[in-house]
Amino acid sequence: MKIAILTSGGDCSGMNPAIKTFVEVCYAHNVTPYFVYDGLEGLIDNRIQAASHSDVAGIIYRGGTIIRSSRSQRFYEKKQRELAYRNLKSHGITKLVVLGGDGSFKALDLFHTEFGIEFIGIPSTIDNDIYGSEYCLGVDTALNVIAHCIDNIRDTASSFKRAFIIETMGHKCGYLALVSALTSGAEVCAIPELSLNLKNLENKLLREIEQGRNYLIIVCAEGLNRAKELQEWSQHTLGFESRITTLGHVQRGGNPSVFDRLMATEFVTLSLERLLGSSSNHHAIVYTNGKFDFLDIETINDNIYIIQSNLLEAGKVLSGESF
Repeated sequence: MKIAILTSGGDCSGMNPAIKTFVEVCYAHNVTPYFVYDGLEGLIDNRIQAASHSDVAGIIYRGGTIIRSSRSQRFYEKKQRELAYRNLKSHGITKLVVLGGDGSFKALDLFHTEFGIEFIGIPSTIDNDIYGSEYCLGVDTALNVIAHCIDNIRDTASSFKRAFIIETMGHKCGYLALVSALTSGAEVCAIPELSLNLKNLENKLLREIEQGRNYLIIVCAEGLNRAKELQEWSQHTLGFESRITTLGHVQRGGNPSVFDRLMATEFVTLSLERLLGSSSNHHAIVYTNGKFDFLDIETINDNIYIIQSNLLEAGKVLSGESF
């Protein structure tokens, strides 16, 4: 049997540990592992090669993905998917492991429907926005990167009596911003999932300023697009000299955390066991309440990820929705 792995969409730390585990587990089961380079684009262009232990030696600590990734518009053309299928068939590959997010899963689900290629999707996105899974590969490392950045910014904020608006990634999901705000001691958090009540926050923070507060940390999710408004509010209403720091793609990189490395191993091992043990797979592995499970892709695609209620409840204090 031959099984290929590809990484699609945005990269994240944890992909390389997953790739290393993929090769090792395949050989342990007498399966020939293949790499698809450059994601879905690589399927179309036949950048598909057999993999060996030497390809993955020493990559476990590296961020990003050694087989690279892409965002492919061509894959949404039927003739390009047909070409991708012929490429896989020429190598004798009938099963795939796909590291990516919801866009990648939708693309592979269509591919499965048309050509019967089995696959298991592994949630791999710092946005952490895959329905049915409380955790996606890479999010723990991203949170640690953000925490380090906020700690550094706090040093400057307190030294100059400033307000800093720190904009995190996450697309339309506020998970990164919320967890970062809660764990870094931020005073304000703005995310799409919670109402932002500036009047309530103003009343609260002005009292704290009277009692000696002399700097402010505000964490804002990029999907809300309100960083400039929060800068003007903190400057004109609260009286702080204010700066915006957009963390950007620094959040995607870095050495994978121990947790992301461990989860990469678990995700891949269980996914390969599933592919080897049953047929008609077009599922994604998920992790919820401390347990692994498999959901069919239709269920994931037809539903929207919602941040855990306990986290949202804690975040209401930082958004001004409640005190």
